[in-house]
Amino acid sequence: MASTRTEVQVRPGTEGDLAPLTELYNHYVRETGITFDTEPFTPEQRHPWLRSHPEDGPHRLLVANDVRNGKNGRILGYATSSAFRPKPAYTTSVEVSVYLAPDAAGRGIGTLLYERLFEALAAEDVHRAYAGIALPNEPSIRLHTRFGFHHVGTYGEVGRKFGRYWDVAWYEKRLGPGD
Repeated sequence: MASTRTEVQVRPGTEGDLAPLTELYNHYVRETGITFDTEPFTPEQRHPWLRSHPEDGPHRLLVANDVRNGKNGRILGYATSSAFRPKPAYTTSVEVSVYLAPDAAGRGIGTLLYERLFEALAAEDVHRAYAGIALPNEPSIRLHTRFGFHHVGTYGEVGRKFGRYWDVAWYEKRLGPGD
């Protein structure tokens, strides 16, 4: 993983990333049950999502760039911390996720993104992080377990996509002092 770290830059997502981020996400919309969105997005449709992740604060978007061929290389993946629920009492909880380009899996990029995301969240008033994982998805379960998440429950057959029902396992991580 040491070589991956020198090949990858992690930085806040920007407006200029919208098209490649949308393309990366649409792969998962079209090809997998990992997200429950069922129709691909245009960059314009994803713009509110991008804007909901400012450079600072508890709701962040971090992007991993391949910098082997220059500073603004191809986006290899991204991680987010987003609002967990819209009601005010939930403001100290976030939902986190990582999406990687299909050819970037297994290179430690998801780990690098989460390291940086949780470093940034350590300075925020965030008490818990949650991750919903559509099953089966062993790589995501391993990643979240490595970061101290523990399984808190599974919603059985909660989503329907590609003509079948999918379970979603929920994982929780305590954040803040002493964690």
